[in-house]
Amino acid sequence: MFIVKRKYTNRELVSRVSGYFNRYRKILFTDLFCAGLTTVAGISLPLILRKITNQGAQGLIEWNTILQLTAIFVFLKIVEVFAGYYMTRYGHIMGAKIETDMRRDVFHHLHSLSDSYFNDTKVGQIMARITSDLFDITEFAHHCPEEYFIGAIQILVSFVILIRINIPLTVVIYTLIPAMAIAASSYNQRMRKTFKEQKDHIGDLNSQIEDSLLGVKVVKSFANEDIEKEKFEKGNQKFLGIKDNTYKNMAGFTTITRIFDGLMYLVVILGGGLLLTRGFISSGDLVAYILFVQTLLTTVKRIVEFTEQFHRGMTGIERFVEIMDQDIEIFDNDNAIPLDDVKGKVQLQNVSFRYREDEEIILEDINLTINPGESVALVGPSGGGKTTLCNLIPRFYDVSEGKITIDDVDIRNIQLKSLRENIGMVQQDVYLFSGTVAENIQYGKPGATMEEIKEAAKMAGAYDFIMDLPQGFDTFVGERGLRLSGGQKQRISIARVFLKNPPILILDEATSALDNKSEGIVQESLEKLSKGRSSLTIAHRLTTIQNADTIIVLTENGIVERGNHEELMAKKGYYYQLYTQGGKSLESMDLKALQMA
Repeated sequence: MFIVKRKYTNRELVSRVSGYFNRYRKILFTDLFCAGLTTVAGISLPLILRKITNQGAQGLIEWNTILQLTAIFVFLKIVEVFAGYYMTRYGHIMGAKIETDMRRDVFHHLHSLSDSYFNDTKVGQIMARITSDLFDITEFAHHCPEEYFIGAIQILVSFVILIRINIPLTVVIYTLIPAMAIAASSYNQRMRKTFKEQKDHIGDLNSQIEDSLLGVKVVKSFANEDIEKEKFEKGNQKFLGIKDNTYKNMAGFTTITRIFDGLMYLVVILGGGLLLTRGFISSGDLVAYILFVQTLLTTVKRIVEFTEQFHRGMTGIERFVEIMDQDIEIFDNDNAIPLDDVKGKVQLQNVSFRYREDEEIILEDINLTINPGESVALVGPSGGGKTTLCNLIPRFYDVSEGKITIDDVDIRNIQLKSLRENIGMVQQDVYLFSGTVAENIQYGKPGATMEEIKEAAKMAGAYDFIMDLPQGFDTFVGERGLRLSGGQKQRISIARVFLKNPPILILDEATSALDNKSEGIVQESLEKLSKGRSSLTIAHRLTTIQNADTIIVLTENGIVERGNHEELMAKKGYYYQLYTQGGKSLESMDLKALQMA
């Protein structure tokens, strides 16, 4: 699973985002109307000067005519000012709203993707796609329709007026425009490609920075600051190289347009001057012609300058579409039902699982039953599939074969929200959100009262240490809970599950990273939490699961032993060997030797 990457045409990308424009079509059409007004106001000046110049050359100009033309110009200028204000104010807001809607949709879509997507995708890449990429879409959404609409009006109106002034000169001028577009097209395509490379690499650079800063203690403990600086410098210099290539293509594109810009003026100067001397064009018409050509070239320049923003916007849209095209693997079936009055019976029936079809199997033909209120413990070597098995129950992944049921209902026929609301998980790697202690506990039951939060903290054995914190339950825990110890974070996570009060509990090596003192406190909290619930525990130390109703020994060969502590000790097999080795982990055992024995 990874971000879908394929080539999209501009038409496909515009089609994909057209729905966002439709939501604000009133603003869009009003913005384009205002753009038309500003264009008409801009075109009026050459016509006014043409009339004044021609009548003045013939000695026919009157003061009333000048006042009338001045009044028309002032009126059009006022219209242009108000239209320009609307375009700047509301046109940009429309772009910002479209950006906001797209960011909301991509955020919602990300939360519907499976764990495998996040396993294979750098967080920095995702962050770049939902932040900086979408910033470019604000300008694109506003200016793209506006600039091309203004450009189309000015090119068309200018052509109609210029062709009436002089046909041969206009034909030459308008022949140069498509020639310029063709000459610049190769640079245009390269710019799009380099902007995409730029966006991709900034995501990688963000990931590298995030990785280095989050692991800054490890970096310092190994005195590897120079290594991190060197890694960053390589990425930073690569980004510079990509930008250098971008600006090289941009310079080539701009150079082409300036060459044709000069050619157009050259045609007007030489051709217009020749026609003037031969009497084929009046001085007023030539002045108007030059001004219209200037307006035309200004339009072309604006479109050229907008080309950079266009490609940035299209690249942002492309990267947005790549995420939105990522398939949702875990979803509710059409007939999915909610879980009501959950008893807590969990069954795995002939369950097999592999992450991808082309990868080796992780779990094969697993059968397991957890009866309501029963505690089941999983032990086994690393790589045996213990955590994978636990992740299948809340449908973080779907089974490849077989099925998992809760109260005899296939979990694929249960609404995801309802399924996960009835399962509580306490994991080894505790994640606390940036906020207060109370907010992190309340995450288990949004809207819970302060009394409920405090009661959950007491049940988790966390109340006393929380009250010793500087602001008690209002203490800020820092990013990822960095201001708290491992044991404190774990007890807050347990309090969160107490508050949730689920009938099914999954404990994934919840005490393995703690010191002996913290482990004892947390273990006591976990025993309280497990009481009366169907629980599945991945054990780190065997002393913590001696009282489990059933202990499952899971290896790469599947379930090799099951029973309670006394039964497994009597068998003198895998579990016995592990237990009699003084609590050493199964990773250190010679499993092949045990099999032969």
